Amino acid sequence: MTRYDLGLLFTDGLPEHDEQNGYRGTVAAKAAGISYRQLDYWARTELVQPTIRGAAGSGSQRLYGFRDILVLKLVKRLLDTGISLQQIRTAVNQLREAGVSDLAQTTLMSDGASVYLCTSDDEVIDLVSRGQGVFGIAVGKVLREVESSLVELDATPAEDPSDELAARRATRAS
Repeated sequence: MTRYDLGLLFTDGLPEHDEQNGYRGTVAAKAAGISYRQLDYWARTELVQPTIRGAAGSGSQRLYGFRDILVLKLVKRLLDTGISLQQIRTAVNQLREAGVSDLAQTTLMSDGASVYLCTSDDEVIDLVSRGQGVFGIAVGKVLREVESSLVELDATPAEDPSDELAARRATRAS
């Protein structure tokens, strides 16, 4: 499977990609509105992988960046509308290949079977006027939702690979 640079997809005025801090899987799942099981499956099948730190064996913690959580939430929205996971994979790959530079101004449209990337109001109107657009997801709105859901949640430093259980055991032992 081909891997794409997520930095090309999400460079729309968000803070610079922070290599030092990320969000643990439980936080990322909560912010995206998905179960931890979905998060784990999507990471293992390479739909959405963490860009800060991937899993490295039993007990290690994946760390997701803001952009990763945005993709997770978009995938969740598309699933909620009835789009198949296979079609979502195709759409995510097309977005990555397109290298969209201003995702906040983008709308994902769908006719229930395919997903279309619209970067202008004219494209949205054209799609709807042809009777193809059934629903749309304004990516900028989803971006703001992710930002506000992460405001009170703490980021985790990437240099600490120990898991939470090991840290608790070490605290109890001392």
